[in-house]
Amino acid sequence: MRPVRTLAEALGAGTLVLDGGLSNQLEAQGCDLSDALWSARLLADGPEQIEAAHTAYVRAGARVLITSSYQATFEGFARRGTGREEAARLLARSVELARTAAEAGEKEVWVAASVGPYGAMLADGSEYRGRYGLSVGALERFHRPRIEVLAGAAPDVLALETVPDAEEAEALLRAAEGCGVPVWLSYTVADGRTRAGQDLAEAFAVAAGNDRVVAVGVNCCDPAEAEAAVELAVAVTGKPGVVYPNSGERWDARARGWRGDTAFDPARAAAWTGAGARLVGGCCRVGPKTIAALADVLEPGDGGDGTG
Repeated sequence: MRPVRTLAEALGAGTLVLDGGLSNQLEAQGCDLSDALWSARLLADGPEQIEAAHTAYVRAGARVLITSSYQATFEGFARRGTGREEAARLLARSVELARTAAEAGEKEVWVAASVGPYGAMLADGSEYRGRYGLSVGALERFHRPRIEVLAGAAPDVLALETVPDAEEAEALLRAAEGCGVPVWLSYTVADGRTRAGQDLAEAFAVAAGNDRVVAVGVNCCDPAEAEAAVELAVAVTGKPGVVYPNSGERWDARARGWRGDTAFDPARAAAWTGAGARLVGGCCRVGPKTIAALADVLEPGDGGDGTG
């Protein structure tokens, strides 16, 4: 079902369940994501797998789907010999695949076009450090072409996500100016600061007073960090909060694997919404069954089946 309300209107009415990690669901479907493009490779080589993963989250009760464009960039595609015209077509396809899965559901499901940080393109874990040695202007020039293509595919919102650095957040917001699509801004954090070590209140303030920003918060962080961070985001900006932590495991970029134990508990969602979150879901290693449990917490008796 195509939404009849804007995402901002829906957030004014209550809380929406986000999906979970796309990559872990693709791996559960048997996909090999060892390529530097990660799940974005399947935009060319297996789009039906991406649509199936989105569908699994719709069935689980997700009301917002985040596209497979997180690691999709013109530069990344170029390294695989993909020209700009074809790369633009693949970026637009990420929105189309999510939209197809969204419209097959019986409820309103919104599509968020993922815009990952510069470090995601490097595929070396830099998105968890920031501080790339680039100016705000250089980062804006990097992000703008991709944002323009994604916005042209008509998503409901741009997810400026897993941002490790307040300067990159500023660049992303500049790059999104005039694109005609609202955005949410979501930092990845550690120990109460941005991954680049900046004061979190100052980082959230980048979005304060920006009418195009419909939500501010955190993602791909330890679940234990989420409540305090989203509470601060709401207090600083006056905007609805967005929170979608990872499983609590730690990504080892050198070994290209996850370490540690799972700490994502859907029961925490009550505290997150109490802190002002209105978009709540999961990130890496959080799958459809967990999203179904989350939907049961946030929408009792109205969640999905957790299959897929």
